[in-house]
Amino acid sequence: MSGSGGAIRVFLVDDHDVVRLGLQALLQGEEDMTVVGEAATASEALGRIPAARPDVAVLDVRLPDGDGVEVCRDLRARLPRLACLILTSYSDDEALYGSVMAGAAGYVLKQIHNSELVDAIRTVASGESLLDPHSTTLVLRRLREGAEADDPLSGFSEKERRVFELIGEGLTNRQIGEQMFLAEKTVKNHVSSVLAKLDMRRRSQAAAHAARLGVRPLPDRRT
Repeated sequence: MSGSGGAIRVFLVDDHDVVRLGLQALLQGEEDMTVVGEAATASEALGRIPAARPDVAVLDVRLPDGDGVEVCRDLRARLPRLACLILTSYSDDEALYGSVMAGAAGYVLKQIHNSELVDAIRTVASGESLLDPHSTTLVLRRLREGAEADDPLSGFSEKERRVFELIGEGLTNRQIGEQMFLAEKTVKNHVSSVLAKLDMRRRSQAAAHAARLGVRPLPDRRT
């Protein structure tokens, strides 16, 4: 994923002149890297980077007119092959999570050693991601929590989910037992557990809730 001649083309985005100058001096000293442009704002970055066609964009999180995470998201939508390396002064879990969700290939603090930053750029330029174990754990936990928040029945066991669905279809405990090959007493226990987890007292409340979640009731099968 390198430019012509094998050099990694890098674009620098930071609102501090001294930071950009320092990064440029550091990277220009590497034989396999070349700085193809720089920007101090989000709007400058979005306007210049597509034309510069870098392999890697090093983006500061905090910019005067936006942030590097949003710039990363916009650029990745337009340039899927671009690797974005988020560079920030602050250890911010929200920024880390947002960076990963925006498609950033890496996230590093400005306190990183020069040699480590150079290695980080090489890593993301090669198509690999750069997240330490703590960061990976954080992101996976947030994704899992988000999935659970989207699932109103995340606390249900597989059998409880099925019992809930059948309650929504209007089946009695006996009919549910026949469907699931369970004793009626076992079904009753599952129904009690379902009601407790839904913080409901009546079966009719659970049936109405199932209908709101899209479980279609079948005709009453009781004889």
